[in-house]
Amino acid sequence: MDALRPALPSPLQAVADPRFARRGVRLLLKRDDLIHPDLPGNKWRKLELNLRAAAATGPRPLLTFGGAYSNHLRATAAAGRLLGLATIGVVRGDELADRPLNPVLARCVADGMRLHFLTRSAYRRKAEPEVREALRARFGDCYVIPEGGSNALAATGCRTLGRELRAALDPADGPHVVGVACGTGGTLAGLAAGLADHPAVAPATGLTVGPLVGQTAEQTAERAAERAADSGSRPRAIGFPVLRGDFLAAEILALQTEAFGARVGDWELDGRFHCGGYARTTPDLDAFAADFTDRHGLTLDRVYVAKLLYGLTSLVEAGAIAGGSTVTAVITGPAPAP
Repeated sequence: MDALRPALPSPLQAVADPRFARRGVRLLLKRDDLIHPDLPGNKWRKLELNLRAAAATGPRPLLTFGGAYSNHLRATAAAGRLLGLATIGVVRGDELADRPLNPVLARCVADGMRLHFLTRSAYRRKAEPEVREALRARFGDCYVIPEGGSNALAATGCRTLGRELRAALDPADGPHVVGVACGTGGTLAGLAAGLADHPAVAPATGLTVGPLVGQTAEQTAERAAERAADSGSRPRAIGFPVLRGDFLAAEILALQTEAFGARVGDWELDGRFHCGGYARTTPDLDAFAADFTDRHGLTLDRVYVAKLLYGLTSLVEAGAIAGGSTVTAVITGPAPAP
């Protein structure tokens, strides 16, 4: 595992953005994209304990799942190269098998990953015994890591992210809101738990977003009032799903229950900024990302990070996060693949 040693804790950078400043909100970037050149950000945190568990069971190939632009597949392939382990990537969409590989999948192959393309219907059933048995028959005994790397081990690994932030955030900087993009939910599950691990800092009373996924406007207002009355509340985590649908909250709760025994921390989802779904974009998102790069010199991955910052900026400009708050955006992934 020495070959995978990351540079931790990742830097916490202040960014002077006038859209935040004119609302009296401070913006910080948690630069998890800088902790390892091949396994940046949440990919390292989610894979570390899974890789240790795989190593403890003996030399077996790693088998995992992802879409055509999956940073998780890319990171798993890199980890396999660095550790000398065979890797197999099960990719959603058999129509891709006869097409030229995109930069992400080409990088996976260059790192030694064997790609196997499933039909979209079979991919949706990837956790079912019939599909798993077919994969076992084809590839033999493998250590299986779920899509996006999200399982209890991944949530436990991401708990360190929340702990790092909680230790670094200054109570004097007002209510704290921490935002992260969500694919499969493992990062938010661990982040929220880690934010709850240290003595309380400032109450997250600045958050009045609403209505959020699964809540009416009245429920959102009630929760905001409860937070305002709770002088010991913890930093608030907002997850920004990059996929359509309301399924993610239940999956995050299941991950936290498996990893920590119950729901942990103060977290919620805002599903309004997926821009059409996974790996989809809109002219507004593209314009926002280009403008953010011009302002701050940080190239944004459109799948995750651009949607996160677009969401946070929209909330601040709408007055949904009160003046005096500090907003921290977790930069989980790399810049777009060359």
